[in-house]
Amino acid sequence: MATAVKAEKKKRRKSIPKVLIYEMRKGSPIYYRDYDKVLSGEKQLEEIMGSSGLQSWLIELIIWFLHQKLSRKKYQILSNEVSYKFVPRSWYNIDVGIWEKEKVRPYLEKDKLITVAPKVVIEIDTKADLRKFTTPQDYFHRKTQDLLDHGVERVIWIFTKDKKIWIAEKGKPWLIVDWDYEIPVLEGISFNLKELMKEDEEQIEDS
Repeated sequence: MATAVKAEKKKRRKSIPKVLIYEMRKGSPIYYRDYDKVLSGEKQLEEIMGSSGLQSWLIELIIWFLHQKLSRKKYQILSNEVSYKFVPRSWYNIDVGIWEKEKVRPYLEKDKLITVAPKVVIEIDTKADLRKFTTPQDYFHRKTQDLLDHGVERVIWIFTKDKKIWIAEKGKPWLIVDWDYEIPVLEGISFNLKELMKEDEEQIEDS
């Protein structure tokens, strides 16, 4: 019976196109949220892969801030769901990653996944289908712990629905804070997400 169930799961997995795989953990695919609606024709692929206006805006604000504060000679900021391969058959997509430029430079002109860990990862929500996990927190915890275990120094999650921020560092208590908290990035640099949003809105009003 168990063998039949495994065979059926394998058959189902083979029928799902690779383009619907969002991430991979130990050979187990994590699909895009609503991937099944693409298969049924209810949604187009672009609908489940795209970011919302709010998510895109926050990413843009954070990248703009980081480019102002971090040395371009020392650090490389990458975004647009850049993939980090931390072990064989395992990779995660990253909204914003900060790498040491010297270490990541060999990968920048290659059409391959990056295998060197970023120093800092900043994530805004997720596009992952979370139904295979016991709870949504199970996914966020696993991804965060995997990243910390494989060289990332700090993982920052921004949750737009609850307006909460999760800060995780290896060997330290993980924090859940509000949007007006001063978020540490590295080298004494921090940002206040609420203030970044406010400043940007004020510039629009003054223009």
